[in-house]
Amino acid sequence: MNQTYFTKQLLKWSKTIDRPMPWKGEKNPYWIWLSEIILQQTRVEQGLPYFLKFKEKYPTVHDLANAPEDEIMKLWEGLGYYSRARNLHFTAKYILSELNGEFPNTYDEIIKLKGVGAYTAAAIASFAYDLPHAVVDGNVYRVLSRFFGIATPIDSTQGKKEFNHLASELLEKKKAAIYNQAIMDFGATQCMPKVPLCKTCLLKKECFAFQNKKVLNFPIKIKKIKKKTRYFNYLVLNVGGNIWIQKRTQKDIWQKLYEFPLIETQGIIEKKELLESDVWKNSVGDLKFEIKNISSPFRQTLTHRIIIATFFEIELQGKQSDVEKLLNKKNTYIKVERKNLIKFAFPKIIDLYLQDNSLNLGVLWG
Repeated sequence: MNQTYFTKQLLKWSKTIDRPMPWKGEKNPYWIWLSEIILQQTRVEQGLPYFLKFKEKYPTVHDLANAPEDEIMKLWEGLGYYSRARNLHFTAKYILSELNGEFPNTYDEIIKLKGVGAYTAAAIASFAYDLPHAVVDGNVYRVLSRFFGIATPIDSTQGKKEFNHLASELLEKKKAAIYNQAIMDFGATQCMPKVPLCKTCLLKKECFAFQNKKVLNFPIKIKKIKKKTRYFNYLVLNVGGNIWIQKRTQKDIWQKLYEFPLIETQGIIEKKELLESDVWKNSVGDLKFEIKNISSPFRQTLTHRIIIATFFEIELQGKQSDVEKLLNKKNTYIKVERKNLIKFAFPKIIDLYLQDNSLNLGVLWG
């Protein structure tokens, strides 16, 4: 009874809401896929400008597949979770080379694409092809857990099975796209996490959480993410008007982004630790140097990490050709004019440093 009521009321509500978005009502699977990947773990307000930029720059999957990787990473800069951008590029190239440039049109084929999970596959299948697959994202978990009073943790194996099964039962199969859009819009604009609009809600009469005054108790999670703190010390090596950078190629955070030569430590670095590190020896060695500036620590919080970064502005002294010869011999650095740094994709914490005009300088070493 409650299930029928829920679906009917939700579809009724969807006719009253006006939430315009560029991908709403879209049938082009490429653009839907693009929007869904951008919106993974990202608020609509933050993701929207990126979607518009990507859509304009790469209007077809062919354009995206043929784009240089560095160009894609630069366009993605600031959005975070950079593996999404790498998967996006990989999948575009796969579609072009293995699927003759045609986006797959069944759920089973869509979910095989790299970077595409059950939710994204269901969204593409229902929105592009009107296939009866229910979406289950954060909004859906919240709405269903509150309305039906489901205490099973959403981050448990049992919880995922339970919510997926319920979502499929509730789906209006002949109106899959409309229903899926409705429940996501409902969670985003009506049944919000901290300030839900319960007083004006069409579902409140049958909503377990509202009737029992437990709205903010749902959904339930069991896992708390433990964040590890990492300390990054960046050497901003100045040689004349040039700076030296490198690309992060290891399997770690910020893969394929650029950074300055890095010394990672267990805490705030001491002078002795800096000068004895292998990175310092390979970069500076016996060259004369002057540390012009030492930044105050910058902080960036990621899903599983807290990054504390300090930047050392270092002027390498001596004959420029000799300095550059040493740097090229021992490292894989790239020489860049300082004014051209804007052309490279950096992690947010480095962008914050580059944008900062009021560094709190510490004691200068040299």
